[in-house]
Amino acid sequence: MSTHTLTGERAELLETLSSHRELLLVTARALTDEQAAATPTASALCVGGLVKHVSQVERNWADFILEGASAMAVDAGAYTDYENGFRVLPGETLAGLIAEYRRVAERTDELVRTVDLDLSHELPPAPWFPKNSRRSARRVFLHMIAETAQHAGHADIIRESIDGQKTMG
Repeated sequence: MSTHTLTGERAELLETLSSHRELLLVTARALTDEQAAATPTASALCVGGLVKHVSQVERNWADFILEGASAMAVDAGAYTDYENGFRVLPGETLAGLIAEYRRVAERTDELVRTVDLDLSHELPPAPWFPKNSRRSARRVFLHMIAETAQHAGHADIIRESIDGQKTMG
């Protein structure tokens, strides 16, 4: 792990990603495993599933930075895996999901500190990506921030529906 003090763009990326991660994790604080798996809103989302999903997304994009499009290959079971990525499955615990998220975050943070932010790879073929488009490491980190912030908001609504706790306000 890098020990020097970061300034500038890398410091801003790390600080912003860290603050949005913390907002997501605050929504999970003091929930039971049952509450973390609950879906009390019209959505099928749950707090534990959102922590799991954001962890998977961050891991996949970090793999993309290191390996390119091959790290995002989609197989036949991908849709089921994607759906299960939003659920707390039997045998999973909130503590385990949070611990995994922290491991993923640590790896990502090291990439933010060290990778060439201009490093880019072509995106894999997918209906949601423009043809022949690329993403730089910088843009991937910005996407991670946006993804985390969006799902922290979802988690806040779900948590408020469970017990009235609000992350902000």
